[in-house]
Amino acid sequence: MASLQDQFLKAGLVNKGKAKQVQQEKSKQEKIDRRHGTQSVDEAKLAAAELQRKNAERAREMNAQRDAAALQKAIMAQILDLVQKNRQGKGNGDIAYNFTHNSKIERIHVSAKVQEHLMAGRLVIVRIGDATELVPRVIGEKIAQRDASLVVQVKKAAEVDPDDPYAAYQIPDDLMW
Repeated sequence: MASLQDQFLKAGLVNKGKAKQVQQEKSKQEKIDRRHGTQSVDEAKLAAAELQRKNAERAREMNAQRDAAALQKAIMAQILDLVQKNRQGKGNGDIAYNFTHNSKIERIHVSAKVQEHLMAGRLVIVRIGDATELVPRVIGEKIAQRDASLVVQVKKAAEVDPDDPYAAYQIPDDLMW
């Protein structure tokens, strides 16, 4: 492909003398720059390099966001898989079991046996969206490692203080609030 200068010569827009003069001035300037150790700075090249650097930085940020979203999606898929495979039944649903989740008091209906397991800490409540599921404590710990906000922390029975004057008085089981 012919240079732009050759194309102008063919079109008759520039004469040979003017083209030769421009070429000589360009070579003189390059010799002067080489002697003094300075190089002519091409502003277009600098602008292109800066634009390329900004585009690369933006692409890295977008990739990081996409990777974070993919990781979060994979973690949620793992949690759903753990819950689906290890879900426990709630029983007949004749006893209301209250628990706190996100500063709200929630209620599920469970059987007496499931209530005992919940109070003993063998079962854990997991809230995914509006669904409430019961899973074994070991699975609940695995889910809490991935996302602790989904697992409802059940308060374990406090240890008995030896100096408590009311330790001998037990609360009756049939006491209803």
